[in-house]
Amino acid sequence: MAAPLAQPEEHSGPVDTGSSTTRRRGFRKLLTAGLIGSSIEWYDFFLYGTAAALVFPRVFFPHSSELTGTLLAFSTFWAGFVARPIGGVLAGHFGDKYGRKPVVVACLALMGAATFLIGCLPSATTVGVLAPTLLVTLRFLQGLAAGGQWGGIVLLLTESASPKRRGFAGTFGQTSVPVAVILSNLIFVAASGLMPDDAFLSWGWRIPFLVSVVMFVVVLYIQAKVEDTPEFRELQREASGSESAVVRAPLAQVVRNKWGTILLGCGLLSATNSLFYVSISGLLSYGTGSLGLDRNSLLAIVLISSVAMVVTIPWSGHISDRVGRRPLILVGGMGVAVWAFPYFGLVDTASLPLIFVAVMVGFVFQCLTYGPIASFLGELFAPSVRYSGASLAYQLSAIIVSGGTPFLMTALIAKTGSTMPVAAYIAAMGLITFASAWFLPETNSAEVRNDPHAIPGTHLYR
Repeated sequence: MAAPLAQPEEHSGPVDTGSSTTRRRGFRKLLTAGLIGSSIEWYDFFLYGTAAALVFPRVFFPHSSELTGTLLAFSTFWAGFVARPIGGVLAGHFGDKYGRKPVVVACLALMGAATFLIGCLPSATTVGVLAPTLLVTLRFLQGLAAGGQWGGIVLLLTESASPKRRGFAGTFGQTSVPVAVILSNLIFVAASGLMPDDAFLSWGWRIPFLVSVVMFVVVLYIQAKVEDTPEFRELQREASGSESAVVRAPLAQVVRNKWGTILLGCGLLSATNSLFYVSISGLLSYGTGSLGLDRNSLLAIVLISSVAMVVTIPWSGHISDRVGRRPLILVGGMGVAVWAFPYFGLVDTASLPLIFVAVMVGFVFQCLTYGPIASFLGELFAPSVRYSGASLAYQLSAIIVSGGTPFLMTALIAKTGSTMPVAAYIAAMGLITFASAWFLPETNSAEVRNDPHAIPGTHLYR
């Protein structure tokens, strides 16, 4: 078996240049592994949203009206978000007790298996009601996996970095989201563009799901070459009974002592989660069904806009290492609130260039909040309960905001005939993010940000 990635150790004297180079090289490999693994994980999860908007109503609910079929497909989409807090709770408990890495490996393997099996499902015309039942079951397993992997990936990255670079390191987990959107849209467009619609609805839609088998290569790599984080290994070494040692019931402890922080952490994600799922899923359904726009053109808009996110998310994390986490999140939350009505005003023109502007500007504001959140959420909690606290905050937003947004958007437009109620909802989500960041403390202290010679803590990656 290949040697594990080198991890930083505590030093009292000069840093050995060769050892330092090895550590930096090891950390770069860890960042790459985190980005690739998380990208494939989110690819699997987001692919379902694209299919729910464009394919699943006809494959799994063929006897329903167009509106009912879409609502039913989005309800199965929501099932994954219902499962995410459960996955976050389970993964947080085991991740705080037994380590970040084993939980990440288990979650990645589960996601790969569930997504592959979705690609193997029979249609409703073949097995009747069993088909959507199996679809919901596998979507629920996807949700468990997604709920558990986020906290593990970002903690592997941020806890292995110097506090002066945790914002940037955490974005390698966050940047996987637009990378996954790009991958899922590219493969979906390619599969649908290379064959007639009948063939695509019959079997071609399965190809993007079957591709997820490559996840198991990433699982094997992380299992073989990545060690757990220095902070968790330090917890394991500490004496039993120490305030920061591994605790028996991390979830109960963090809920008891930090429930307010968990709720505010959940609120931090309201703006980015609501507008993001409108853009990657709700917009596809509304644009093709109500505005009569071409499916592939809308997918291309989302794809190109996601490229901007790949650049903006790391930049926002880097800036948060210099100016703090809160300022960027405050600006991003208010930006989403202000942009909500122009966003839908541009979408309703049915002009592809104007829709591109709407999505692009929205994604930029989202990035200002989403980039620093990986490090910010982790830094709000002590290492002994960090996986549980950060995961619970993140995944509560998933069930409250993310999963229901496409369903809510479709239902509101169908009832009112207007996108203005949806715009008001997005604006409210932006204000919730702003308020949550306002009441939370800054976790990246001025001392760490401003002292160029400081290497706080025991982490020597620079």
